[in-house]
Parts: sequence; structure tokens; C-alpha cells
Amino acid sequence: MATGTLTINLNAIRQNWQKLRSMSINDAAAVVKANAYGLGLKQVAEALYAEGARIFFVATAEEGAELRSSLGEIPEIYVFSGHMTGDTELIRNYNLIPLINSIEQLSRHSELLREKKFGVQLDTGMNRLGMEPMEWESVKGLILSLNPILIMSHLACADEPNHKMNVTQLNTFRTLTDKINIKKSLAATGGILLGPEYHFDLTRPGIGIYGCSPMQNCLPVLKIDIPVIQIRDIKSGETVGYGNTWTSTSEKRIATISAGYADGIFRVAGKETRLYFEEIGCPIVGRISMDLIGVDITNLKAEPEKLELINSEQTVDKFAECAGTIGYEFLTSLGQRYNRKYASAAK
Repeated sequence: MATGTLTINLNAIRQNWQKLRSMSINDAAAVVKANAYGLGLKQVAEALYAEGARIFFVATAEEGAELRSSLGEIPEIYVFSGHMTGDTELIRNYNLIPLINSIEQLSRHSELLREKKFGVQLDTGMNRLGMEPMEWESVKGLILSLNPILIMSHLACADEPNHKMNVTQLNTFRTLTDKINIKKSLAATGGILLGPEYHFDLTRPGIGIYGCSPMQNCLPVLKIDIPVIQIRDIKSGETVGYGNTWTSTSEKRIATISAGYADGIFRVAGKETRLYFEEIGCPIVGRISMDLIGVDITNLKAEPEKLELINSEQTVDKFAECAGTIGYEFLTSLGQRYNRKYASAAK
């Protein structure tokens, strides 16, 4: 097999969610947008449902429809993007709960699906999604008369515990929702870690479920193995890869592995990233190309059939740091060519 293998530990996903749920003072949902952060919506959501999750958040109505088809009619499924043009049939047919972000969306929902549940998203300073304070105040009475079931906002800097924006947004959210007896939600993973004052009625753990920062002491969820296609010996002065960017200064053994930037292994990660065999890290040599990567295996005593990209030595967060990015981006960039294997969802 010439494709890499993703081994996704559903038990770890379940336990990470359970840990975040136990840290929340009230209920906890599960965020499974972007194909469950690249790890497989159906498999991940079914595992979380088996663990007790009954509230889910997705980015779009299309994701919500796919999720409903997997989980059935029981769970609540909220849609961050709200009620967009063209979403009406999906919201109706798949019993989705849009989070209304604007007066335009409010009008659309009240005109077309007035009988259907909805929530409201408020902008408390991130300037991304949600009604701004003045907009909210102008239509708050109308919205409350339509009986929304959730009011939420999102923290911009929750992964930086001492950032002043956290308290600013908390106070703004409190002011905007004061004396409103409707379920409230402010905290995702980072917000849960900030403390109970951020938790309100419902938390929305996302990246922490998948074993990444800012969640600490969580279980690793992902392992990536990449097959070796060919091994060659090269002499001092020979080059590897496009552009002759790497030149050997001595005799080397070079393995060519079957993965590249088409598989989410970013070109900029090459300098610091290691591929592992029996806990020995091997550097990348030359440029990462679309389908292939050169790896210096000179220090190995055996010829490996595969090398590990993500393992206990090089976690998702560590690899992302090598690429100058975050675990979110790496997980959601994993290509479609991998052979995905799922550990049993049973405890």
C-alpha cells in the first residue's frame, strides 16, 4: 500500500470529551465542524453520542444534514453560520437549529421557518459572527418574543488566559444577556480552562476533544504512519529534491516516503520536522513535494517499511509548531488519500 495510514483513537476522543464535560459546571456539547476537525464526522460523532453527547455544533447546514443522517433525531444540532440563503430546506428537513447572526437572518428565519427552533449568536468583540450590541438591543424584544433556545458568543483570546480581551468579552456577554432566562453559552475549549465564570449553561469543547492545545494532559488521538517507497545511498555532494536545495556533505541513506503537501504535510515544516522509526528521529532532506518526501535514515540500523509522522514523540501540536501554525490547521488539512483506521469506540 502506497498511502499513509491515520490511526484515530475514538476511545481517546471519548475520554477527552468526558474530561472537558466534567470540568464544565453545567452541560457540554461537542463541536464536530469541518468533518470533525478532519478526523471523520460520522465515526467521531457516533463515538461521542455513545459517550453521552446530545448537543452538537457544526459550521454549515450541509454539515448538520450529514450529522443528522448519522445520529438520528435525538440530538440537538446547532449551525454556527445561521440561516443562510438556500439553507431553509436543510434546516426544515433535518431539524437543525440555526444560530441567527444578523437581522437579515432573523427576517429570513421568522418568515420561512417561524415554527422551527433557533438560537442567537452575539458579537462581544471578536468581530467575526453575531449581532453587534446595538443591533441586538434594537431587535432583542422581537427575538425574545420568538423564543430562542440559546444565546451564545465566542471568545477571541481564550487560549491566552491572561489576555484582557477575555474579561472584556465576559463582561459584555453578561451585560447583553442580563436577566434573560434563556440557555447561554460562551466557552469553547479555551473558555472552559479559563474557569467556571465563563461556562454559563453550556460549553462547546472542540479542539480539546481531539487532543490538542490549549487542552493539557489530554489523550493523544492521532497516529500517522507513512510507507517507504524506495531507499537509496547517495554520495557527498549529491542533492535531493526539487531545486537542489539540500546537498549531502557525506555518504547518506535516503528514504523516499509516500506523502507530501497534498496530504497536509506543509512545505514549510521540512526544516524542523522529524520522521520516526523505533523512537529515532530522522530529518527531512530537500523540499517536501506534492506526493513524496526525502528522509535521511543514515542513523537507522534497519531499513524501515514505514516511518511515523505523528506519534508520542511528535504530536499534532509539535508538528504544527514546526510548520509555524496550529493543530487546528494541520488536522483539517489532512488529505483524502490516507487509509483511515479507527480504534473501537467501545470503552
